[in-house]
Amino acid sequence: MTAPENAPGTGPDTAPSPSHDSLPDDRWRSTHLGRLMGHALRRFDARVLHLMAHAVEVPLALSHLAARGQVGAAHIHITRHLSLRGSRLTDLAHSAGMTKQAMGDLVDQCEAWGLVERQPDPLDGRARLVVFTPTGLLWLEAFRAAVAQAEAEFREWVGAPVATVVALGLEAYANGDATAQP
Repeated sequence: MTAPENAPGTGPDTAPSPSHDSLPDDRWRSTHLGRLMGHALRRFDARVLHLMAHAVEVPLALSHLAARGQVGAAHIHITRHLSLRGSRLTDLAHSAGMTKQAMGDLVDQCEAWGLVERQPDPLDGRARLVVFTPTGLLWLEAFRAAVAQAEAEFREWVGAPVATVVALGLEAYANGDATAQP
């Protein structure tokens, strides 16, 4: 008995399906270093946001936003990269590895939440600086405390020697030239 002329998998442009035994081993895709670092970063950021959502020094409205998942890892970019003296939007976006438009959207949200404000740049009247508000400085302190706790938890989870090696290795790798060969 032959397959009907229009049966799936029987057309002239259809290659036969390979058997599962002949597929290449692709387990490396879920265990390579880049993927593991990405998973670790997402887990770390999620823990930091959880801690911030429950921090007493965070204004209640902001802790509610964090608890409901409305403050995400993208908002952490502002917390990580905004200078205490203020930053121009372009510099902030570059430091965070984001487009100016995407960072502008984040700054707009953070400004609406009272974390940052835009002020004239005293060195260039045409430019504006993004600066922390007093509420934003409270948020920054809660971020510092949450990062310290998450790092301590990581150290406890993997052990102090491994945590030290991971930190040193990541620092060396992050500060290296991406185009250089080892």
